[in-house]
Amino acid sequence: MTSALITDFYELTMMQGYFLKKHNPKVVFDVFYRTNPFSGGYTVFTGLEEVIDKLENFAFSEDDIRYLRSLNTFDESFLKYLSSYRFSGNIYAFDEGTTAFPGEPLVRVESSLMDAQLIESFILNTLNFQTLIATKAMRMTYATRGKGAIMEFGLRRAQGENGAHAASRASFIGGTKVTSNTYAGKKYGIPVSGTMAHSWIMSFDSEEEAFREFAAIYPDNAVLLIDTYDTLGSGIEAAIKIGLEQKAKGKKIGVRIDSGDLSYLPRVIRDRLDKAGLEDATICISNDLTEEIISTLVNDGVPIDSWGIGTHLVTGGSQASLNGVYKLAAKEENGEFVPTLKLSNSSEKTTNPGIKQVYRFFDEHDNALADLITLDDETVDESVNHTFFHPFSLGDFFVMKKGAYKYAKPLLSLKMKDGKRVSPARELREIQSFAADSFAHFHKSYKRQINPHIYKVSLSRKLKDLKLDLMLKARGEN
Repeated sequence: MTSALITDFYELTMMQGYFLKKHNPKVVFDVFYRTNPFSGGYTVFTGLEEVIDKLENFAFSEDDIRYLRSLNTFDESFLKYLSSYRFSGNIYAFDEGTTAFPGEPLVRVESSLMDAQLIESFILNTLNFQTLIATKAMRMTYATRGKGAIMEFGLRRAQGENGAHAASRASFIGGTKVTSNTYAGKKYGIPVSGTMAHSWIMSFDSEEEAFREFAAIYPDNAVLLIDTYDTLGSGIEAAIKIGLEQKAKGKKIGVRIDSGDLSYLPRVIRDRLDKAGLEDATICISNDLTEEIISTLVNDGVPIDSWGIGTHLVTGGSQASLNGVYKLAAKEENGEFVPTLKLSNSSEKTTNPGIKQVYRFFDEHDNALADLITLDDETVDESVNHTFFHPFSLGDFFVMKKGAYKYAKPLLSLKMKDGKRVSPARELREIQSFAADSFAHFHKSYKRQINPHIYKVSLSRKLKDLKLDLMLKARGEN
């Protein structure tokens, strides 16, 4: 069971209000975000499978009910309702791991108003955090240009036990190869890895003794931390000595650097290792790495085989959160769904009304060209031109001519029906592979760290007309 108390208190007070007033129409909510994190060009949509797993088991325990009763806020009839509560709505969503963009409805919740209100905080907390971390991991993975694996270290810096596990999962989807968190390895099947801390070395009389003892215990995973005292002195000298002993036994070593000049030191160490006959020894670096540092070192040709990333990956680094939101898009009136619109003085905060779909257009080489947000009853015919309207400036548009694209793919599909998943859960490695494939369809100009090209996300003519009509009505101009 997943405790349904993982929600904001005001969701429960509103839910009770709907219950007592018998006001519980069917509704449609959209989950979307407004700007890309890290001043980037994309996100990696992540967290969906965990949302579905937990929603299937979303409930209030007897202890939860006792706690709510103790707050002296809730009516007994409402508490009785909660005691047998189960989520019974439908969820449409992008496939987890899809490369996504601002304004797109990544998740569509179709349910009763009470259902939709209760799950809001849980959905946003899960998707916002995991999408942020997966996006950071993808950015760091892309920064290596294939020059070594990203290893996610330092999960103790993530926020709490659940935050650490979620960060590990999201990091793996974004492209990391291993995790340092043992429980995350067990729970998600992610390969686990670890080297040693400075305390291991300091507990022995010398680095040589510390390295030899470690290599004896872990001959197939002897990565030696060489910067406890003198990286280019006693550290690398002891590592080379143990490396040669291991080589005589048919084994390899690696060295890790956790401090100092990470451009200069690996070059010198690579040269020292090679001259000693340890050409197959690997070099791992850590030490508060950012994607900017990784990109600089890769572009400078520094010989690094793997990257141990901690704080700047599992906490989101420079960005604390994704600005994902959850907004009402339609509500039932007289047996039919009526589109709703939240108006704002800021054009980017005026929502897109109605029940929607997103189509991604591809060329003959399977390169993604642009995304089109449509109403759900619209279809895309590859034999005709399609007009793409700017999502905020409703007068701006361009025409996607029929010869300029080969096909268009809908991105939203049914994931839960009546509170139950409609297909088996995907394995984490499958999601990681899918994320890499989705990302590969985009030109490198959308992926660069600085001033990425803006990927086009537009509105269909029908959705644009509906939005404009509702805006004018809301302002009393129609």
